[in-house]
Amino acid sequence: MNGKEKLQQALNHIQGPVPIDFGSSTVTGIHCSIIEKLRDVYGLEKRPVKVHEPYQMLGYIEEDLVEAMQIDVVGIIPRGTLFGFPLGKWKEWVTPWQQKVLVPGNFEVTQSDGNTYIYPEGDRSAPASGHMPEGGYFFDTIIRQPPIDEEALDVEDNLEEFGFVSEEDLEYFALEIQKAEATGKGIVANFGGTAFGDIALVPAPNLKHPKGIRDVTEWYISTVARPDYIHAIFERQAEIALANLEKIFAVVGNRVDAVFICGTDFGTQTGQFCSTETLNSLYTPYYRKLNDWIHTHTKWKTFKHSCGAVEPLIPSFIEAGFDILNPVQCSATGMDPQTLKDTYGKKLTFWGGGVDTQKTLPFGTPEEVRKEVLSRLEIFSKDGGYVFNTIHNLQAATPIENVEAMIETVHKFNG
Repeated sequence: MNGKEKLQQALNHIQGPVPIDFGSSTVTGIHCSIIEKLRDVYGLEKRPVKVHEPYQMLGYIEEDLVEAMQIDVVGIIPRGTLFGFPLGKWKEWVTPWQQKVLVPGNFEVTQSDGNTYIYPEGDRSAPASGHMPEGGYFFDTIIRQPPIDEEALDVEDNLEEFGFVSEEDLEYFALEIQKAEATGKGIVANFGGTAFGDIALVPAPNLKHPKGIRDVTEWYISTVARPDYIHAIFERQAEIALANLEKIFAVVGNRVDAVFICGTDFGTQTGQFCSTETLNSLYTPYYRKLNDWIHTHTKWKTFKHSCGAVEPLIPSFIEAGFDILNPVQCSATGMDPQTLKDTYGKKLTFWGGGVDTQKTLPFGTPEEVRKEVLSRLEIFSKDGGYVFNTIHNLQAATPIENVEAMIETVHKFNG
């Protein structure tokens, strides 16, 4: 059974081997420093890791490592990075932790007092849009909120980064799908433009001079104080996204197994960012538009990412048409694995939740890792509907022996 068959079984809630995902999306990836160590673990050729997602410093998991780890899923990502420059034309960069990596050609940074600053579109004449603090392993977005003039607020200012798909993008997606299909793996695609209110995107780190509401705090305030403005943004964004999905589907067809719709986080460690009523009134109508179109016209499953204590919101996610929930943060309040599986396991595929990346994986022993991974596998894999991944990306400074223990446990479970 190949990776695509494993993933299809899981998505259709059929008991079978648990498919393994590392690297198919920007929320199931591996930090570039850990990829380098994994290459050593498996005795693979030493080579610089390509950083395809500089915001979180996620690296490409190349084919030889994919096979060594027995990964079942590959991903399709947009051509552009979160900081507005395209992938490709790779060049060397030595990270602050002294790892030699490859970064896109327009990756431009400066350093000051131990801090590293990155620039939108690689343009150093523009204000920096990201900041890696001294001792850090990834970039934080820099808020560049212009003064807000209530009388002059223009919805188009918050739509600048959402445009219609180009012929160049369509050609890129067609080529990437062709390459992914040849691997025999399951395919997850992120075509971009479908995330409503994703707080990582609100500050627009890809734009040189963002306009509109770009401060994170101000955005959350606006969901209550300026709901008509937010609705207008989401309405237009949905129109653009639906037009794009139609064009993209004409190119890629049903070769995609799952499509990443939204990374908007609705949960904290102990609660929710908004009420169920706000979710249903402000966000759900637009999620439903996209999910309904996808389920009517394609065989794709739709993927919703939200960290935190989102159990009270899960019925709304299901009502909005989502098929998949990630990262399944079991350490958050109310996110007990058995309860989640028993309550929602017939309607949702859980993608993640395999081991805690805040405590167990970075700070536990290999035996503690094995115990937790095995428990999660036994709970979530029953009757299918489960794809193994950690709770969000595999972070820097994680002991490599714990990573090995995790992977070995999944392989042993699968037999």
